[in-house]
Order: sequence, then structure tokens, then C-alpha cells
Amino acid sequence: MRILIVGAGAIGGWLAGVLARGGAEVALLARGVTLAALRDGGLTLIEGDQRSVFKLPASDNAADLPQPDAVVLAVKTYGFADAVAAAGPVLRHGPLLVTAMNGLPWWFLDGIGGPLDGVRLESVDPGGRGAALLGEVHPVGSVVHASTRVEAPGVVRVVGTDRLILGEPQGESQGESGGGSPAGTAVLARLANAGGITCSVTPQIRTEIWAKLWGNASMNPVSAIVRRSAHGIFGDARLTALLRALMEEFERVGRRIGLALPMSVDDRLAVTQKLGDFRTSMLGDAEAGRPLEVEGLLGVVVELAERLGEPVPASRAVYALARAIGPQPARR
Repeated sequence: MRILIVGAGAIGGWLAGVLARGGAEVALLARGVTLAALRDGGLTLIEGDQRSVFKLPASDNAADLPQPDAVVLAVKTYGFADAVAAAGPVLRHGPLLVTAMNGLPWWFLDGIGGPLDGVRLESVDPGGRGAALLGEVHPVGSVVHASTRVEAPGVVRVVGTDRLILGEPQGESQGESGGGSPAGTAVLARLANAGGITCSVTPQIRTEIWAKLWGNASMNPVSAIVRRSAHGIFGDARLTALLRALMEEFERVGRRIGLALPMSVDDRLAVTQKLGDFRTSMLGDAEAGRPLEVEGLLGVVVELAERLGEPVPASRAVYALARAIGPQPARR
């Protein structure tokens, strides 16, 4: 299978290495200093004491790279439309399109049923710019449970990995094999497993994506606002109560659109505490002065609540504060 990874950052670089190690023909769409580093020294994965170097085709022009069977978007939520536009030349041939991103994919409400069936979310795809270019692709959702970081352009350190979950919006596979058909999802999963990461295919990918966002929509913005890692948040009873309020509001919004969560709020908080003193991606971005994924992680919850007429006062307050603390694309 030929795979194009759009974005060679912490997640994109890690997936590129894993899939290449598993036997895929991987190419990278990158730019700037990252592209220069990939062309000069290749992609380096650091896993414990082991360093692996992958010499992979890389370009800032998708048309210069092999036509892929699958395209993986591994960018920040606010970069979705630009990433789609950059990959445009190879998307017209109907590849699998995997969103290895935080937040909700553009197709999340298509076919979900209920009051928001088919609604386009401004917080996900402002103006519908990305979706307008995706009529021919076969969407595949993914949930990444891994901690990785960029140590230098083209160099990714794997801090810890758990699993990768894939699934199609319709929850069923048809066809035989290879890219360009839903059955290609199973091929992609086999390549990931062969590359050393536990990867499964689920018929309930929406539920998995929603459950991942449950934690991100609360921990990420709160940690960025107060500039604290997990222990600093859970060591403060008031901040823990704020997390609980955010999670309860999220749970109510999910029920309104027909999505149940796999555990109670208290159980989810207990699971998060067991992860140790981790630092969220938004905290790292805030400290580095980078744009924040506020719209994609919490703005989307506020937008869903607005469309449903569901009161979410804690989410609105944290959303307003998070938008004010650092640079991020304006909500349009």
C-alpha cells in the first residue's frame, strides 16, 4: 500500500516510521525546515535507546510524490482545510483519507441521525473549505493513543504508545483489498501492527473519537490556561471540580446527539489521574507561543451545545479564557 502522510510532526512522523517499518511505501508532504531535514537526513524515530532512520520521499508538492492508496492527515485541527488543499492533487483519485487528528473529523455528523444529522461544524471546517475538496475520498476515522514529541525537525521521540484505532463512518467494510476501497482500512491496520503498534478496526469509530475528545476538551484547555501539568491540576480541588463540570456538560451534549460514553465522569477522572504527571499538547503549545487547538477541542463542544440549545456555562467560560491566552486562528 502506498501511503502519503500530510504533516511530519510528532504524530505524522511517528506514523510514517511505523507504517514504513510495517512494509508500506510511505511518502511525506512537508514544508520548510522539516522538509529540508527529511531530505537531508531522513526521518528519525527515537524509541527508548533505539534510533531508527527512514529515508522516505518527501516534498512540499503532492503532485511530485507517488499516487497514494491512502492519505493520512496528521496536522493540528486548525490546519485541516489547508492540509486538504495541499493534498488536493492526489485526493481526486479516491484514496482512503485517514484523519489522525484531535477533535472531530469533518464527516462526524453525517449519517449520525438525530437533531444534528448532516450538520457542518464551523469549528471543524470553517466555511466548508476542506469538505468541498473531499467528495471522492473514502473517509476513515482514527484515534491515536500515543505520546510523541518533535525533538528537532525530522526527529520524533516516542514517549509512550498504547494503541491506534481505525474505523469507517458507516461502520462496515465492503470490497476486497487495497487502497481506494473501505477494505483498505484492514490493510492499513495490518501494516500498522506489522510496524509495531497495536492497531484495531472498530465498527464504532464515532464513539471512540467522541470518548477521546471527552478528555481533550477538558484537560487541554484547563492545563493551558493555568500552565499546569496533570498533577498540578488534580492537586487543586477547585480545578478538579472544574474538570468534572466540563465533563458533565460534554456528557449531556453527547446524549443529545445519541453518543454514550463508556464510563462515568468520576471513573474517567480516575483513569486520567492514573496516567501520571503528563503534559497536554495544548500546554506545550501555549508555553511555546504556538497557535492553540481551542476551536477543535472545546469550541466544537460549545458549537454543538449552541445548535442543540444545551446550556454549557463552564465550557463557555473556559472556551473564552482559552481563546484569550494565546494565538490561534479566529473563529469564522
